[in-house]
Amino acid sequence: MALSFRKDGSLSSSVEHKMQAPIFIYYQLDNYFQNHRRYVKSRNDKQLWSKDAGGETNNCYPEDKTEENEPIVPCGLIAWSLFNDTYKFSMKNKNLTVNKKNIAWKSDKGSKFGHDVYPKNFQGGGELIGGAKLDESIPLSDQEDLIVWMRTAALPTFRKLYGKIESDLEANDEIDILIENNYNTYEFGGKKRMVLSTTTWIGGKNPFIGMAYLFIGGISLLCAIGFILLYVIKPRPLGDPSYLSWNRNPGILK
Repeated sequence: MALSFRKDGSLSSSVEHKMQAPIFIYYQLDNYFQNHRRYVKSRNDKQLWSKDAGGETNNCYPEDKTEENEPIVPCGLIAWSLFNDTYKFSMKNKNLTVNKKNIAWKSDKGSKFGHDVYPKNFQGGGELIGGAKLDESIPLSDQEDLIVWMRTAALPTFRKLYGKIESDLEANDEIDILIENNYNTYEFGGKKRMVLSTTTWIGGKNPFIGMAYLFIGGISLLCAIGFILLYVIKPRPLGDPSYLSWNRNPGILK
């Protein structure tokens, strides 16, 4: 079930098919190039992992230090542009709880973001104000919205996990959604969408891998057919001088 944003921030939608928990909530951004070279490099992995490296701000300009020359933690454009729209769901005048735990990769939480590293001077009110703010009392390893956002996407249209609804939705259920529309995609011609989806034992619905396999397989098949036709139509003659013939004595080329 895909929903498009309205500027008033609220909408209601009917569930088309039964959706079994957990129901994953994704935000989708279009025309957003997280794969830009300067953007991808605008972070410092040492700072994200170690408390002792709090002053490490290499590659993070212009979001490296405050006007007072204090280091920003986490620094860089990726963290600075953190997505900050919020969603609230209700059905039959009852709120649907959104679980925001365990939405990030365990490998990222365990090996890239330190449990003793806390945000500092982040979105501190300077000239450049980006996206969401971070709670300075929570370590980076527990700031899962940030961890999800900082795994940069390879394509300009991408989805990132916002949270999970832990209850089933039946067909024709009416869901009311309140959207706090904070993230400014209008200046660069981007679009925002929210997607509710479920998964099966083979994963979620994503046609990209299947299309890629079909495309590569089709090219390989055409190449194979072309080589076979070339061999049949114009075979290489046995008397071709480019062939090397063997003398009676093995190991001696004629």
